[in-house]
Amino acid sequence: MITGSVKPSRRDAVRLAALAFAAGAIAPSLALADEKAVAAEIKKLYGDKPMGQGKIKLDVPEIAENGLVVPVNVEIDSPMTETDYVKAVHLFADGNPQPGIVTYRFTPACGKAAAATRMRLAQTQDIVCVAEMSDGSLYSTKANVKVTIGGCGG
Repeated sequence: MITGSVKPSRRDAVRLAALAFAAGAIAPSLALADEKAVAAEIKKLYGDKPMGQGKIKLDVPEIAENGLVVPVNVEIDSPMTETDYVKAVHLFADGNPQPGIVTYRFTPACGKAAAATRMRLAQTQDIVCVAEMSDGSLYSTKANVKVTIGGCGG
């Protein structure tokens, strides 16, 4: 019969310290954004400027059968002239680890303010789109996407 305690070796102590460090480094990135995080990101960009409705057509599926590849199409109604055009479009997701998904920049030379991408959604959540116009006005819309598989839940 063996009694007493067993001292960990130096190698075991280094391994344990490395695991603790890795867990601490990874754990914060596993937290998910929420509506407040999205609002904070938008506030960083535009302060408390009012946002209008309309002009933005945000096309996302109501139900995403695979959260790993969710198609997103956005189009902003604008003449895209030298004096009236879309400067930027920002997409945010309120249930992903980072709220900011993508930013598109436009000029009048683009001819049309439209873009398409695919994004990974961790769970059922809202996609928020903010469009900044050349005159400084802002427009916003959001759409909910229900993720059924491939994400972290429904």
